[in-house]
Amino acid sequence: MTDPTIDLARDLIRRPSVTPDDQGCQALIGGRIAPLGFAIESLRFAEVDNLWAVHGDQGPLFVFAGHTDVVPTGEAARWTYPPFGAEIHGGRLYGRGAADMKGSVAAFVTATERFLARQPEPAFRLGYLITSDEEGPAQHGTKRVMQWLREKGISIDWCLVGEPSSRNRLGDEFKIGRRGSITGNLVIEGRQGHVAYPHLADNPVHRAAPFLAELVAIEWDQGNAHFPPSTLQIANIQAGTGANNVIPGELNVQFNLRFNTETSVEAIQARVEELLKRHGLAYRIDWQLSGVPFLTRDDGPMVGAVERAVEGALGTAPTPSTAGGTSDGRFIAPTGAQVIELGPLNATIHQIDEHVAVEDLKTLSTIYERLLDELDTEARRLAG
Repeated sequence: MTDPTIDLARDLIRRPSVTPDDQGCQALIGGRIAPLGFAIESLRFAEVDNLWAVHGDQGPLFVFAGHTDVVPTGEAARWTYPPFGAEIHGGRLYGRGAADMKGSVAAFVTATERFLARQPEPAFRLGYLITSDEEGPAQHGTKRVMQWLREKGISIDWCLVGEPSSRNRLGDEFKIGRRGSITGNLVIEGRQGHVAYPHLADNPVHRAAPFLAELVAIEWDQGNAHFPPSTLQIANIQAGTGANNVIPGELNVQFNLRFNTETSVEAIQARVEELLKRHGLAYRIDWQLSGVPFLTRDDGPMVGAVERAVEGALGTAPTPSTAGGTSDGRFIAPTGAQVIELGPLNATIHQIDEHVAVEDLKTLSTIYERLLDELDTEARRLAG
């Protein structure tokens, strides 16, 4: 017997939607939810397709947020099963995007279908924000849609991002926030010359070494109850021409900080630039901010609603977490929305033979449906 969630997930996986090419995934999703009473907006910004859809016209706005784009497969011959074949073996659904995150998107849809069949007029508005630019530069996807929503005067109150949040078993963890991410692209300037005549040159590697040692030793903060301490890592470093008799004229250093709510962008930039000046370095620096940290506290309805939905479906409560990298939640949370991330296991995402357990996807759809029930109860309470 087939299952609607698995069937839809397989249909989505079979579309090779390597970022930013949607390959018709969003049209497929729109075709499923439009008959339920959703107003559909297809938003194309630059080369990126986005879908915005809303059901209802009263109450708080809850949004399922996700993406249809996937990372490249790598060498397809290394896969046990074709990366876009969506084959099922041993109770597992294989394919690029099975876990990240076409499985979650399929579960969004089937949970919505069952919920609205039971409750055709919920006390809240139900929305979808689906992009094809999460795995890429992320400039014309959710970030741009949020700008479009602001221009329209539309505010999201509650949001669930279907990122694969589970660690060892489905529903063991859910994300209540994420650290921020900022990259510094730094150039230390020197003067190129012959290694036999160092007095006629200025080696930027030698000059920068004490600065770099101090930079990596900085304790940015001690973290807090929700986040670990902020950390800095040097990602790339390069100097020289490749010749062993040439003193380089520049040193290029790229470093990244993952930072929590105890540290601000402004404080990071000021501290790095103060250190550069104190070491007397001639430099250029370009900062790239990927996103600021966000945290959804348990004084709003989303945390409790997710906890009850998971426990109701699985019998055990999930653990809140802020670990991991960034997600599109970083573009939604700053508007004031309560953002939670909950999805399948993340053990195989971006890997060869990415897969998800078939039963996990079925259960995930049940969890999402329970969440909609919880939010409907909350919205009716708020309405008095």
